[in-house]
Amino acid sequence: MAKAKTRAANLPVPQDRDEAAALVTAIGTLQRQKARLEADMNDRLAAIKEEYEAKVAPLSEAISEKTEGVRIWADANRTRLTGGDKSKTVDLGTGVLRWRSLPPSVRLTRVDAVVERIQALGFKRFLRTKVEVDKEAMLKEPATARTIAGVAIGSAGEEFSVEPFEAELTGESAT
Repeated sequence: MAKAKTRAANLPVPQDRDEAAALVTAIGTLQRQKARLEADMNDRLAAIKEEYEAKVAPLSEAISEKTEGVRIWADANRTRLTGGDKSKTVDLGTGVLRWRSLPPSVRLTRVDAVVERIQALGFKRFLRTKVEVDKEAMLKEPATARTIAGVAIGSAGEEFSVEPFEAELTGESAT
């Protein structure tokens, strides 16, 4: 029978309150070091991103202009290019042109007013009623909720955290 693996026993486990306080202080120091490194990384990433966005901007502009030029030419010559609209794809040898039909979409403004108009016109088929389980109500009556097949009320559990003391500066200078 295989033995279950257990966590390494060489963890720093405090033996008294003073050692626990010292470990919490060490955790705080490590968290601040980590935060500084993450901030440095993000500063460097932001500078790199800004540098490359500046380099890419003129390329993106040139791509957009050239794409629009090809689109104008292709639209003007579409019937010839597609063999009388028999195809939506044209292979130029150096690349492919495609025309794709986009699916229809519905955009609504002032949704409440639209719902009222639909109801007034009797177009109920354009309205949807959504029914869903109210979990908050079940948590208020867990004994009753548990009697329903498929419903389980879990324990709220317990979480352990270590929060080292952090002093905050107000940003105001003392004079």
